[in-house]
Amino acid sequence: MTMQRIQDERPALVLVVDDNPTNRYVLGTTLRRAGHRVVEAADGAEGLAVLAACDPRPEAALVDVRLPDMTGYEVCERIKADPGTAYLPVIHISASAISASDRTQGLNRGADAYLTEPIAPDELLATLTAALRYTRARHRAEALAARLARLNETTLSLYGATTAVGLAQAAAEGASRLLDTAADAFLTASDGSVTHLATTASGAPARELPTVPEAPGTWRHSLADRVGAAVDTVPRAGWPLPAAVREDGGDLAVAFARTKPGRPPAAVVVPAAAVSTPHDRDLLTQLTHTTALALEALRAYDEERTLALTLQRSFLPEALPPTSRARLAVRYAPASRHAEIGGDFYEAVRTPTGLVLAVGDVAGHSLEAAMVMGQVRHALRAYALDGHAPHEIHRRLERILATHDPLTSVTLCTVQVPDGSDVLRIANAGHIPPLLRDPDGTVREITDHGPLLGLALPNPEPVEVVAAPGTDLVLVTDGLIERRDQSLDEGLTRLSDAVATAPKDPEGLCDHLLTTFPPDGRDDVAILAANLRGR
Repeated sequence: MTMQRIQDERPALVLVVDDNPTNRYVLGTTLRRAGHRVVEAADGAEGLAVLAACDPRPEAALVDVRLPDMTGYEVCERIKADPGTAYLPVIHISASAISASDRTQGLNRGADAYLTEPIAPDELLATLTAALRYTRARHRAEALAARLARLNETTLSLYGATTAVGLAQAAAEGASRLLDTAADAFLTASDGSVTHLATTASGAPARELPTVPEAPGTWRHSLADRVGAAVDTVPRAGWPLPAAVREDGGDLAVAFARTKPGRPPAAVVVPAAAVSTPHDRDLLTQLTHTTALALEALRAYDEERTLALTLQRSFLPEALPPTSRARLAVRYAPASRHAEIGGDFYEAVRTPTGLVLAVGDVAGHSLEAAMVMGQVRHALRAYALDGHAPHEIHRRLERILATHDPLTSVTLCTVQVPDGSDVLRIANAGHIPPLLRDPDGTVREITDHGPLLGLALPNPEPVEVVAAPGTDLVLVTDGLIERRDQSLDEGLTRLSDAVATAPKDPEGLCDHLLTTFPPDGRDDVAILAANLRGR
């Protein structure tokens, strides 16, 4: 006989409802001799009250069909109508309602079996055992289905985590819900530091515990250097770190999982008593392996993003050029680690005839956008050094985009600051309007613009604007001012107001703008500020 069948046929608490004391005695004696426990009731109302009050509740009910206050059929229907007792197998017994129509009615109204008296003890026990076996198997299936649903929810939470803390929290809370116990989760970062979150009970939120400098006990486990997942049972006192699960006492079940050779594994720890069946072990193994896969994805994302940001920064100028024509300052803030890299850029070029300043943005957020940004910036620099006017620079960049990436568009504002004149030449290809703050504090928004680059449309002549010595020029990308809760016009108005109240020096002006418009992490931000000097 299998262990599972032995469990299915173990003794149970049985409710006996019969108005005849002799019948209750006979049924109760037969059940108790077989190892079952019995609670009794003399009529239907008492039986339902006993059933509601019992803790734990009975696992089966023997109900006489002829009761003084209601029929056994009605008792059965009430039991089956209550979600809290609908699982309960009901076995009708009767010495008088013994016809085929009686038995048919009882079964049609919810009974799981129907026995007529006199009942042989072996038949009674065999019928009860069969009903319990079926009910317990159904309970196991329903419980497993519910746990698999929770595992699926936890899997979604694991893959939705964007930080190691969030991932460890999802793993600890998921293990706690799956196994109805305390749980700890340990995740090792690429630098070897360990993120540790723990929850003390099922349903309790996980709390973060101090990060430790290295993996506990160097993660000695049966997984060794292999990939995959393994579950070990270790003495509670042998676990090297304080953990929520240690408060429960007893041994610990420690699940390890690794997805790449050489990587430190993820670990989920629960009391060993919570892993009492093969299903428990399988669920813990699956959860930990999914945690390791999500951790690997998080590690890979961080590594790829670091590489992409390094590449992106390599496309930007290393330093601003020294020039007597203006004092320059720049700020560049990449999007948060949860967003893709963008194509924002800036340029400041000292040419034989003056200074060329530019800020632009390649459409899209991807490594490809950053690559296009690098091509555009380097070409802009080359055309500026060749002495081309701003609109001619734009026209040549248009040809580059059409040749190399016809589906990409770019916004770009290019400003020529000549050495021998106070007249700026501004070409704006669909970009945020540049701002000028005159020496008297008046802020002007230069709204003249042409189409963005990449549409193969004509580039208009630059607009000429007089800027006396002491004038501040401010160029920004839309990541500074665009917010979901306000229009672009509102953002531009706020930007003008912020420039009007900003410090006079370019460095202070840039810092003031970043304070006024804290980056929201959704987009890159570029700011180029110039305090113009006399020609």
